[in-house]
Amino acid sequence: MFNKVLIANRGEIARRVIRTCKRLNINTVAIYSEADAESLHVKDADEAYCVGKPPVAQSYLNIERILEIALENGVEAVHPGYGLLSENAEFAKRCEEEGLIFIGPSADVIASMGSKLEARKTMKAAGVPIVEGVEAPIKDAEEATEIAKRLGYPIMLKASAGGGGIGMQLVENAEELAKAFEGNQKRAQSFFGDGTMYMERFIG
Repeated sequence: MFNKVLIANRGEIARRVIRTCKRLNINTVAIYSEADAESLHVKDADEAYCVGKPPVAQSYLNIERILEIALENGVEAVHPGYGLLSENAEFAKRCEEEGLIFIGPSADVIASMGSKLEARKTMKAAGVPIVEGVEAPIKDAEEATEIAKRLGYPIMLKASAGGGGIGMQLVENAEELAKAFEGNQKRAQSFFGDGTMYMERFIG
């Protein structure tokens, strides 16, 4: 069992992990952005350290700073919660390289399944039926429009690195698509550090 775990997440997700650790007598380390200094997960943890400025890309996705905090404070394991870095293969790999236990799938598994596009390829290669869609990243809204014409509306626009519904939207027609593509791509980049988008035919 671990003596100290860093929770690489925030809010209620982090609080759930902290509560479980307390029941197991495991010390907890929380991280927080400057905007979340008074958040409940910060108060719940045994220790808490600022990881960066309010934008997610500068705080909760800041792999180097998170690892720095873990290594400087005797952390043995890192729990990513869900969302944010939980499906980031590079983060899992870096934890392993630094001698930290990543509480979750291995970097190899995340690389093949954390990316929705890679997951589609893996399932297709294994002979598992998949929803009709694309196998490569969509470059821009113009390309998305052409693909949607081929697939037929409605379609599901999705962030390849997404989780928890972030970066995913049902699109009913071409008029909605351009705005939806740009907005969801920005959200995916902000939340996951990866704005790769793809789409599938909607199954209603």
